[in-house]
Amino acid sequence: MRIDFAQMEETLMPNFYAGQGLTAARSFTDTKIRILYGRLQPGASIGLHTHETSSEVIYILQGCGQAICMDEVEDLTAGVCHYCAQGQAHSLINTGTEDLLFFAVVPQQ
Repeated sequence: MRIDFAQMEETLMPNFYAGQGLTAARSFTDTKIRILYGRLQPGASIGLHTHETSSEVIYILQGCGQAICMDEVEDLTAGVCHYCAQGQAHSLINTGTEDLLFFAVVPQQ
C-alpha cells in the first residue's frame, strides 16, 4: 500500500497534548497502525503524554530537538530515532531554528 503524505491535508494542532506552539501533521490511520508525518515549528513542543496501550517510534527527518522520556533528555537530529515503549511517557521539543520534521509510527494494540 502506497501512502502519499504530500497529497494529504495538513492538520494544525495548537498546544498538542498541552505542549507549546504549533504541531502540524499529515496522518494515515487504520485499525492496526497510525503513521504520521509531523512538523513542529521552532520552539514548539508536544506535551508530555503516556502511551498506555501502544508504543511510538519517531524518526527525525530534519531539524533538531529533544525528547524527554521517563525523565531522561535525549538530543535528536536528522537520522536519529526515538522510541517510547508502551507504558512510558514522553514529550518532543523543537530546540532549533527551523521546523522539526519527523515521521512517527504508533501501532494500535
